[in-house]
Formats: sequence, C-alpha cells, structure tokens
Amino acid sequence: MPELFSDRTWLWISAAFYAGAFIWATIAMLRSQARTRRGVMLGLIGAGLAIQTFGLHMRGMEAGGCPVRNTFEVVQFVIWSFTVLYLIVGPAFSLSLLGYFTSGLAAVMSVTSLLIARWDGAVGPPKFGGVPWIEVHASLALFAYGAFGTLALTSLMFLLQTYSLKRKHLRGVFSFLPPIVALETINFRLLLTGLSVLSVSIVLGAIYFAKEPESIAATKLLVALAVWCAYCAVFFLRVRRLLVSVGLAWSCLALFGVALYSIGVINSGMARHPAPATGAVEYVHQPEDAEVS
Repeated sequence: MPELFSDRTWLWISAAFYAGAFIWATIAMLRSQARTRRGVMLGLIGAGLAIQTFGLHMRGMEAGGCPVRNTFEVVQFVIWSFTVLYLIVGPAFSLSLLGYFTSGLAAVMSVTSLLIARWDGAVGPPKFGGVPWIEVHASLALFAYGAFGTLALTSLMFLLQTYSLKRKHLRGVFSFLPPIVALETINFRLLLTGLSVLSVSIVLGAIYFAKEPESIAATKLLVALAVWCAYCAVFFLRVRRLLVSVGLAWSCLALFGVALYSIGVINSGMARHPAPATGAVEYVHQPEDAEVS
C-alpha cells in the first residue's frame, strides 16, 4: 500500500509543531500566561516528537538499521534526543523556559537540516553493516549529544538568570527563569548524564573497532576523543569547584557548538562497514523537494 507521506514530509510536519510550540510560548510569555498554560506547549512538543519519531522510523526501515547514514539523519537524531530529555527533565524540575528554548532550537535545527539538500545526499546500506553493538554505540553517542544540547539550553538559562539578578530585571521573560541553585543542580546532572552515556558509547565502539581498525578513519577517532576529553575536563573542573557558575555555563555552551561542528567531521570520517552479501547496492536518497532534471 502506498505511503500517505514520505519520511521528509513527516519531518517537515514535526518541525512545524516545534515552531508552533515556540511561537505559542512566545505569545504566552508576552501575556504572562506561560506558567498557567504550559500544558499546551508540552502537547505541541510531544506531538512534534511523536511525528519525528515516526519519520525517523520510516528512515530506519528504509535503511535496515539505525538511520544515521548522513548528516541530515544525524542532526535529526540529535534533535530527537534533546527533545526526549526535555519531556523528562522539564516537567520534573518545573523549568518553564526550557520548553521555550528546546522548541526554538529544535525548530531551527530541523528546518536547517531539511533545507540543506546536500546533508541528505548519497546514502546506502547501514554504515555498520547491521552490527547491533555498533548501532548501539552510535545511538548512545547521539543521545549523549542530545544531553549536551539540553545542557547548553539550561546553561543559557543560567546566564540569563545571572544577568537578570545583576541588573535587577525580574519581570517579563526573566520572571519565568528557575532559581540559580536549581539551574546549577540540573546543569551538573545533565553534564554527568551526557558524559556517562558518551563514555559507554566510546567503550563499546573501542571494543569493536579494535578488532576492525580499517572500519574507522583516524580523523573520526581523534575528533570523537577530543570531544569526550573536553567534556571530561569540564566535569573534572566542576567536581573540583574550579569551574562553576558563569564559567561553567559558558564552557558548556561553547562545547556544544564544537560538538555540533564535530558531527559533520565524524560522519564523513566513518568508513562504511562492509554490508552483508545480499546483493544490495548503494543508492541515492532523493529528497522530495529536490529538482529533478
């Protein structure tokens, strides 16, 4: 039976829901209703996540494995990860503005990835040849990046709250910010969560790639380890209380920018694992909005 929509169409609809949540939250804050009507934002983001999950599921069925075959799919997976974390962390800690920033970042990243056609260019069989442990390694790494994305958002909230307290701007959007102590606590927990998940991912990858060294490019390995070491350094300095408050927040924001940039390097540096001998040939995924000559 023919599909009603393509996977990219579902992902466009998901981006529309994220954008709708951001616009609604902006209007609600201007009317000072963001706290009393937060359920609407949760519903819009939840709907966007469900639709994005379905779109990624379609890509996974097409790929025959985890859909992380090109930059577009990797970015979509990162968006999915930090949105899931928001739905877990946001309501639990009553972080009113986290949904606002999450929906805004999700909308911007979704639309950007959908508009840049070359990100969704040539794809083929799963990069890992259907090896379950390596797909778990990749999924955990991207989920860790999602945690770091949420950490970047809460770090931004921390900086805004610090600014509001110093300037005594306690009205408008600043009135919806959580207390400094709550933000500092959630920042540390997100840093610990992201680093723990990324560490497990690296261990799984190292065990397999030690047996198949030709399946990984040196550039990918160095960049991945550099990102991990940078977050380890920040965590160590935070535990020793050598990097706290504003310094920690700026560091987490800057590191997430580096982590996002590293995605393209890591994705291009991954050698394709030999696919099972099923006669499958590499194909090109043609975006639905691409011009056909």
